[in-house]
Amino acid sequence: MFFPEYRPRRLRRTEALRAMVRETELSVKHLIYPLFVCPGKGVREEVSSMPGVFRLSVDEAVREAREVFELGVPAVILFGIPEKKDEVGSEAYAKRGIVQRAISAIKKEVPELLVVTDVCLCEYTSHGHCGIIKDSEVDNDATLEQLARIAVSHARAGADMVAPSDMMDGRVARIREALDEAGFSHVPILSYAVKYCSSFYGPFREAADSAPQFGDRRSYQMDPANAREALREAALDIEEGADILMVKPALPYLDIIRALREEFNHPIAAYQVSGEYAMIKAAARLGWLDEERVMLESLLSIRRAGADIIITYFAKEVARKLGR
Repeated sequence: MFFPEYRPRRLRRTEALRAMVRETELSVKHLIYPLFVCPGKGVREEVSSMPGVFRLSVDEAVREAREVFELGVPAVILFGIPEKKDEVGSEAYAKRGIVQRAISAIKKEVPELLVVTDVCLCEYTSHGHCGIIKDSEVDNDATLEQLARIAVSHARAGADMVAPSDMMDGRVARIREALDEAGFSHVPILSYAVKYCSSFYGPFREAADSAPQFGDRRSYQMDPANAREALREAALDIEEGADILMVKPALPYLDIIRALREEFNHPIAAYQVSGEYAMIKAAARLGWLDEERVMLESLLSIRRAGADIIITYFAKEVARKLGR
């Protein structure tokens, strides 16, 4: 029997050999863990569609942050559920807003943990859209001023990085300008540069109480059919001052992550969103797949596509499995 000179199975024979030639690494240092912060004290309310994910009061968020840091996960990203909502999302930039209080408390108790903050209005507006509504439509330019106020308020509270997720045109430039004018030129921007209008966000909208009350977000989030547009969006955000580019969702858009990796030298982040997490959890509960192996494989595929950073609800589980 004839075999070619090179036989690939030679390097697959043992774990030591496989590890030696492994091309992609998955480590806890690549992960960011999302936290949903809500009013109250001692609140730890599980999100029904996201087993293992909770709405947390500030004191519980601090406890969770400490656990995350001790597991070796380097960063959390905060999403706020305010006590009240209004048409312009004023609680998003309130000095004693829910996220502002959480930032301060976490940085006081776990100062070495990186705190990233979501900068958007959807959790804070009574209509559930990511911007200011005028004549039944989201007003892009009016929204920019609100986003800048939010970002500066987060920086003042101690945030290490801000992450605008609204998909308004020009938001990165306006936020960069506002941060610099307020003395926070050292605070980087992780831009949701390529955020698709995806059906995979459903569980998140339950967790953050952020579903739009009318219409949808197709006029500002990207069309899932478009790939070249992703490169244009990313290029604009780089030009405006973004430090890190993010693709959201992750697994259905691995081709987009790869395209950005090949086109740009900036760090690339990807968000393994709530629907991706919920599908794995649900299938595992039904015994249809091995949760741990699928969790690791899915995250490894996101890294292999080119992501340097992954936001994932599995961060703690990965840390327990892989260690520091």
